[in-house]
Amino acid sequence: MARVVVDVMPKPEILDPQGQAVANALPRLGFTGVGSVRQGKHFELEVDDDVDDATLARIAETFLVNPVIEEWVVRRVTP
Repeated sequence: MARVVVDVMPKPEILDPQGQAVANALPRLGFTGVGSVRQGKHFELEVDDDVDDATLARIAETFLVNPVIEEWVVRRVTP
């Protein structure tokens, strides 16, 4: 089995209200020096070793992300 990680983030031009809420809360909680926050999603999949990169890309694009508003990276993780 192989471990695969898919990280998903809103495209830069897409408004991120959750990230903005976190960024606005940080100074109120005493944390300074953070200019902005973007919130995304992180998926971990265990797949058979013979699952190829093209299949992983199709899984991400079809089931895990909205390609209209999100960008993503698929990477295999070594143990």
